[in-house]
Amino acid sequence: MAEWFLFLPQSRLDIDDIVLRARTAETSGFHGVAFLDHLETPMDPDAPIWEAMTIATWVAARTERLRIGHLVLCDAFRHPAVLAKQAVTLAEASGGRFELGLGSGSMPDELSRFGLGAPTAGQRVSALEQTVTAVKRYWAGGDDTQLPTPSNPIPLLLAGRGPRMLGLVARHADWWNLPATHVDELPDLLPKVGSARASVQQMVGFIGDSADAETVTAKAHRRFSQLGPGLVCGRADELVDYFSGLRRQGAQRFYVWFSDFAAPETIAEFGERVITALGE
Repeated sequence: MAEWFLFLPQSRLDIDDIVLRARTAETSGFHGVAFLDHLETPMDPDAPIWEAMTIATWVAARTERLRIGHLVLCDAFRHPAVLAKQAVTLAEASGGRFELGLGSGSMPDELSRFGLGAPTAGQRVSALEQTVTAVKRYWAGGDDTQLPTPSNPIPLLLAGRGPRMLGLVARHADWWNLPATHVDELPDLLPKVGSARASVQQMVGFIGDSADAETVTAKAHRRFSQLGPGLVCGRADELVDYFSGLRRQGAQRFYVWFSDFAAPETIAEFGERVITALGE
């Protein structure tokens, strides 16, 4: 059975609204929630955004079952030793519900703007592998071990699609996430990630029972047409067919990103009509 995560960018929302959406997801059949990691909101720098690890900790403390993660933490934002300590602390505090999602950084201009350097794409991937190797060493029980070590393994998710990143996934990751803009490449890329399990990020324009299809679809395309195949619009039965197709292609987890910014009623109806149907 596929796993379902609510992808919930922590921008443009009050913290109480984020907690409400996470709790709604928890009671609606979602298995987890994932946040993003930026110092300013992508494509809208004037919109406020909350820090990624802090918001994850806050939500973990206010939920009981949801797994907590990110798509994805930016490698350049945290020293590996600090990241390892943060991950263990949140994993233990949440009863083992934290998953460590990492990426090499999708916005190099952001790194430069905030004094974090201007590395090339290749340099960022190399740095990410160094971080992954270091974090695993800090947890391993050797000379560099940090205490406490994880009482249970912390799943590692890596995101990306370039050849070097896919090699990194195959060597180190438990999960590999395919960004929404490249969801149509899943069958071609999946054989390259070794034993890592595949997840897909998907923007959804969900047309509820009482919604007007034309209005929902038009608004979703106006906001997110740049995602290309990463945006799908439909009613429950259409989305059941769509996600069933991705599952047949090898996706084992879906990070659902709603075009209406995850209104609680949308989360609840999607869980009842789509997640339940696919679970059956």
